[in-house]
Amino acid sequence: MMSLTVNIALSCLILLFTSSFEGAIPTAASKVPAIIVFGDSSVDSGNNNRISTVLKSNFRPYGRDFYGGRPTGRFSNGRIPPDFISEKFGLKPYVPAYLDPSYNVSDFATGVCFASAGTGFDNATSNVLFIIHRLPFMKHMDFHKSAMQNVIPLWKQVEYYKYYKETLKSYIGDKKSEYVIREALYIISLGTNDFLENYYSLSTNTRSRYSLDQYQDFLIDISERFVKQIYHLGARKISLTGLPPMGCLPLERATNLINGHGGGCMNGYNGVALRFNAKLNGLVARMNEEMEGIRVVFSDPYGVFLQMIRNPSSFGFEVSSVACCATGMFEMGYLCDELNPFTCRDADKYVFWDSFHPTQKTSRIIVDNLIQNSLHQFL
Repeated sequence: MMSLTVNIALSCLILLFTSSFEGAIPTAASKVPAIIVFGDSSVDSGNNNRISTVLKSNFRPYGRDFYGGRPTGRFSNGRIPPDFISEKFGLKPYVPAYLDPSYNVSDFATGVCFASAGTGFDNATSNVLFIIHRLPFMKHMDFHKSAMQNVIPLWKQVEYYKYYKETLKSYIGDKKSEYVIREALYIISLGTNDFLENYYSLSTNTRSRYSLDQYQDFLIDISERFVKQIYHLGARKISLTGLPPMGCLPLERATNLINGHGGGCMNGYNGVALRFNAKLNGLVARMNEEMEGIRVVFSDPYGVFLQMIRNPSSFGFEVSSVACCATGMFEMGYLCDELNPFTCRDADKYVFWDSFHPTQKTSRIIVDNLIQNSLHQFL
């Protein structure tokens, strides 16, 4: 018969082995066991690295303030909103990209990102020639069209999610995987590209087919069908993110300047964002009433983002009109060259990292605001 001391020691070894093996598996004690992300570059943690597109950021100076100074494909100097949300919910301090081969199902058990920079609610948005068409000095450069399209549309993100569900079930079993899928927090963040790079683009005919109000309703209808689709696949806790003050993005301000209208915000675009956000908020209220067991929140970044732009010093910033990268007026993606001597040294002084995306510090402030005003319902 084993002594009590030996018995206790053996039990401890078994417990240690079990804990190390199941450490990545969420438990029923977690109110939110995983963060699952759909969307565009505002939340893409690196999926575009694995597809044929010029919309990439897997090179420095992107990621220079991420863990180890490593560029991951996030359009930021560091972490992006889903990373901070995951950390706030007591999970990992980052959400891995589904297509990143350095991660596997054990990493995805507590969070996974299906987002793709450049996509939108509208499938057509994923095939637009981004940004290039709005820079006068680049209009006649010979870019190969196929290299600028084929970002991951929303329907394809759902297909990846279905594969993820099956893989998760094989990894942790039916009961635990059902729990993760049901109790996970689903972050949905997209829409800006639908307007700035599709509706208002001279390279599309979207405006000839829809009035602005009709196009907004078209996108709202898509977002409703998308939420219902993932609801039928098991999602219950959902955050639908509104648009930022997109007329104040450095690229839009630079476009305003180039067109001879000064370098201020494009207030018309901001008005579009506000009206679209109001419609999203109405959709959220209606879905909560009509869909049994669902809890959807409208996460609105517009107000706090605009405050940072208008009064940067109150948040510890020094610059909000241009971005940190290069001249800060039009550069993003491959135009953000690590060797550019104009790139700022301290991104924490800037609201924007590149001409389209916020800095890590800005993302953290936005998430703190969302936690306080909407996401606290899931804590």
